Amino acid sequence: MKAIKEKHSLAMRWCHWVNFPILTIMIWSGMLIYWASDTYSITLFGHTYFKFFPNWFYNALNIPKRLSEGMAFHFLLMWFFAINGVVYVLYTLISGEWRELVPKRNSFKEAWLVLLHDLHIRKMAPPQKKYNAAQRIAYTAIIIMGFGSLITGLAIYKPVQFNNLTWLCGGYHAARIEHFVLTIGYVLFFIIHVVQVVIAGWQNFQSVITGFEVVDDKPKHTIKPAVSDEK
Repeated sequence: MKAIKEKHSLAMRWCHWVNFPILTIMIWSGMLIYWASDTYSITLFGHTYFKFFPNWFYNALNIPKRLSEGMAFHFLLMWFFAINGVVYVLYTLISGEWRELVPKRNSFKEAWLVLLHDLHIRKMAPPQKKYNAAQRIAYTAIIIMGFGSLITGLAIYKPVQFNNLTWLCGGYHAARIEHFVLTIGYVLFFIIHVVQVVIAGWQNFQSVITGFEVVDDKPKHTIKPAVSDEK
């Protein structure tokens, strides 16, 4: 027997779908800004093993010479990104949904078991409620990363006016590196998140749009006690 189960609230879905295009455009506009000062690479003993990013990458995405455009988009949308993040955090605190989101004491151990199950190495997945252990860690981390991006972004945007934030980040150059690393983290999260959504199937994706999920509501069979013939 099929039953409709509420899975995601309207506030959660709203924040999710508002944040997705905002963060996507911010990453894109951030690339337009980064092109003007392409300094980061993996270098050991004077030899560069990897550079972010090669010229063909910029040219393929039509990034060069669009610094002012990138800054305009980035500095505008950062306020919407911040407001949406604050609204989501306040909602989870007021509604009590943070209990389903924050990792528990054994979440890191269970997250490893979830990974083994996703890789088809382990047959049984650990028991879960709304989110499994890996999701708890990932979704909590992305919230912390959001605040980290906001702090480091303000430190880069106005290093003099927000000199306390700049000092907290370890200086302007450290704040820029931290901001860059967090952006790479978002990209990796996007890739893993999309792969997980595809694996979970259409029904799971649909629940993030409608808020409901169709589940099998199997009635529990009760075992009747045996009637004794003795009198």
